[in-house]
Amino acid sequence: MVANVRGSLVTKERGGKVYWYAAEKIGTSVKFWYIGPDSAETRTRVDRMNELRERAAERKLERARLARLLRAEGMTPVDRGTGGLLLAMAKVGTFRLGGTLIGTNAFRLMEGELGATLPLGSVANTGDIDIAQFERLSVALQDAVEPSLAQTFSALKFDPVQGLDRDSVWRWRQSGKTGMMIEFLTPSFDAAEGIRDLPALGVKARALHHLNYLISDPIHVVALYRDGILVQIPRPEKFAIHKLIVADRRRDGPQSLKAEKDRQQAAFLIETMSEDRPSDIWDAYEDALARGPKWRERIARTLERMPVTRDILMACEAG
Repeated sequence: MVANVRGSLVTKERGGKVYWYAAEKIGTSVKFWYIGPDSAETRTRVDRMNELRERAAERKLERARLARLLRAEGMTPVDRGTGGLLLAMAKVGTFRLGGTLIGTNAFRLMEGELGATLPLGSVANTGDIDIAQFERLSVALQDAVEPSLAQTFSALKFDPVQGLDRDSVWRWRQSGKTGMMIEFLTPSFDAAEGIRDLPALGVKARALHHLNYLISDPIHVVALYRDGILVQIPRPEKFAIHKLIVADRRRDGPQSLKAEKDRQQAAFLIETMSEDRPSDIWDAYEDALARGPKWRERIARTLERMPVTRDILMACEAG
């Protein structure tokens, strides 16, 4: 992602934290492009920025070669509609600015991270793409996607889905046969869940409880479409535990088909990670339990429906 950022590299302090930017002079003004928070990972990426730019053509060929290898090894590609949308969003900076792909489309991209083939029944395309971002990060960045996501969606024939408040659009639906829906979400730190602004992405988002746990400390993965798209998704261990919570709080009830898919995805991730990364899944589980009684109650109610998965998870405590 950082290889596509233009300008000289600078740091800025926002709210007591340091962030890296690329500063580009456009006319008489300076445009700041956000790169990432000051960390060892970001500094490593910044150190390689000039080298990557110089080798842009070479990298494109290498990326295409790696994409062919991944396909040959059986890694699941994204469908054309999803891939086209992710590519368009990546080009304008959605993932560079902290947008995190969540939901089933994120689950489908965990094969490379896990080194395992996902079960077909739990990865059926829902037709939805969910993007989450922290509201506070979005405000602090003082950078934004360009062109706007609204323009990008319009070009891809997505229409805004009006809610009760006409000024609170946080979903878009694609016209035609696919009917693909894209939704924007953000963590809620208040008692109420409402609609919030995400200025870095230029959209509004529905605020949800428990989402802060899911999207903190995300990872980068490749979506297999054309030459590959670098996107951001949650860590698989957090995704698994979060699915235990979501399955219990589904509006249509824990017996719904969506809740069943939540449990299937959680079960697969917990079983897979218990074999070679048991401490990761156990730490994520303990982290969630420590966040309060409601968290513990939701997780416990879901695990009551999943006795085999519960036993596998409990066995991870020993590491």
